[in-house]
Amino acid sequence: MQNDKAKFKNEFKGRVYKFALDVIGFVDKLSVEQTSRIINDQLLRSTTSIGANVIEAQAASSRKDYTNFFTYALKSANECKFWLGLIRDSGRGNKDTVNKLLKEATEIANILATSILTLKGRK
Repeated sequence: MQNDKAKFKNEFKGRVYKFALDVIGFVDKLSVEQTSRIINDQLLRSTTSIGANVIEAQAASSRKDYTNFFTYALKSANECKFWLGLIRDSGRGNKDTVNKLLKEATEIANILATSILTLKGRK
């Protein structure tokens, strides 16, 4: 069982890392006018924060600390979904690409939320 847990953690770290790379590639293709630049910056900050907090959780000094890092990652994932929706609905990005990124952000958020519930002993 422990081996499955370690495998999942490694796969999840890889998944959030790949998601950040995908968002970076997406943002690099977007407009650089002022409004888009501000939204793009916010999207990049929230997206990279997901991965940074997942990695920080690995070095947590307690279960509570670990849970807190996952909670911050979840908040960043939810913020990321907001910015992606704004980009899609304002017509600033390719809808198919944004929808794929939104789907991945939602799946990552769901994994984080389930993990947090498990860590808190509520599942």
